[in-house]
Amino acid sequence: MDKWAKLKEEMKEAALSLGIDKIGVASADPFVSLKQILLRHRELGRESGFEESDIEKRTNPALLFDNPQSIIAIAIAYPSKLKDPPKSEPGARRGIMARSAWGDDYHKVLRDRLAKLEAWLRERVPDLRVESMVDTGALSDRAVAERAGLGWSAKNCSIISPELGSWIYLGEMITNLPLAPDEPVTESCGTCTKCIDACPTDALVGPGQLNSSRCISFVTQTKGMLTDEFMRKIGNRLYGCDTCQTVCPVNRGKNWTHQPELQPDHELAKPLLVPLLTIGNKEFQSRYGSTSSAWRGKKPIQRNAVIALGNFKEASAVPDLIQVLGKDPRPVLRGTAAWSLARIGGEQAEEALLIAADKESDEEAKQAILQAIDQLGGLIKDSGHQQEEDGSHA
Repeated sequence: MDKWAKLKEEMKEAALSLGIDKIGVASADPFVSLKQILLRHRELGRESGFEESDIEKRTNPALLFDNPQSIIAIAIAYPSKLKDPPKSEPGARRGIMARSAWGDDYHKVLRDRLAKLEAWLRERVPDLRVESMVDTGALSDRAVAERAGLGWSAKNCSIISPELGSWIYLGEMITNLPLAPDEPVTESCGTCTKCIDACPTDALVGPGQLNSSRCISFVTQTKGMLTDEFMRKIGNRLYGCDTCQTVCPVNRGKNWTHQPELQPDHELAKPLLVPLLTIGNKEFQSRYGSTSSAWRGKKPIQRNAVIALGNFKEASAVPDLIQVLGKDPRPVLRGTAAWSLARIGGEQAEEALLIAADKESDEEAKQAILQAIDQLGGLIKDSGHQQEEDGSHA
């Protein structure tokens, strides 16, 4: 065994001691087939806008690193279940954060693990050069992970590890180490289409094909007014969406509790909705600043809390929503509160909407209020029912 094969073997054996659940090695060759997929994705208008805009950088490691020799990919498993979750009930309705927002921000956790791996490698290879990246880096984490044999590329656009399921965070480092690449995983989703069938907005337009602009996970992170369709389908989701993973048969029974920083605080993972309507910046940062849900600030989460109360048709929240409608300085929140009040209905809601229509100066918010009044008047028939996805079961 040459020294590089030995190093690779020892690195994999050291993974758990470094807090890493799985390590694989990929070649640093350009991702030729991915480039074609990304170009087509852009052509069809399916990008989220959150990704690296330069497709060349996303598919050619040599543009990010001088003379790359290999890419080391890592996976860290995270929990999928809340043990004894707090109940969401009339008078105390709760929202749900996606599992990727439970515990400490996974970007920080992955960067810590990559730093530990880099230190381990540097002890053995003094002239080591690396470029580490997590989620926000140019390369596609999933494409690297698939090439490195961490799992297969699933129909829900996740990487599924045969051992860990898709409840994994991915990171990678480009290196100057001539490590032999691992074999890709040959398992696949087979004929299963549960994720595609369950997607609330039909954002999974085909196996492994996602229209990001329709994905609830993306929609919950936007900051503007949402359409009636999206507001109904968000349900009580405050940040992200796990539906395509919770229905996956490979994930059944998989719940990873061994990474201490990633374990959920129940009151943050499934918070009461009404207090979120008036949470201040300081309190929001104190409560959520260390989680991945805070990167877009409090506005999307507050807007989604307003929507959730409407979807629950929570009558006890009408006075709180009237306060948002009449006093919140942000037009998006006022317009969204109007939608929720129309969903709940009742004389108090109708009276507040009529008053708000007279004094609203923002055009978009005023349109939302007028539409809400029309809805209460019966011009738009109320239909549909969104079930809560509470994270207590897969």
